[in-house]
Amino acid sequence: MNGLALTLLIVFGILLIGTILLQPGTKGGLGASFGGGGANSAFGAQGATPFLSKTTYWLAGGFLATTLFIEVLIIRQNRSVLEKTQDKPGAAAPAPMVPVPASAPVSVPAVPVPAKK
Repeated sequence: MNGLALTLLIVFGILLIGTILLQPGTKGGLGASFGGGGANSAFGAQGATPFLSKTTYWLAGGFLATTLFIEVLIIRQNRSVLEKTQDKPGAAAPAPMVPVPASAPVSVPAVPVPAKK
């Protein structure tokens, strides 16, 4: 169920981005390639603006509803988003730092020096 909801959220997001980019702005934008508001366009004299506006509202509503549905699923499972990252084996907490006293001698590993010819 989580995979289906996440897939639906991604589809809504991509479609929402597409409809926002297709809407004509003050200088045309990507929406100008689909008639630009001319009388001979496929969507009439106003162009695709009313259709794209309504589609944007519906897609935004679907995006919001899907996001809230995913949140309800997370709450019902009594888990947090942060717990998901802590359960991974690679996300272990780092080892605590042990302070070294200043009087302790520091040993430096011997590095062989290449012989000169």
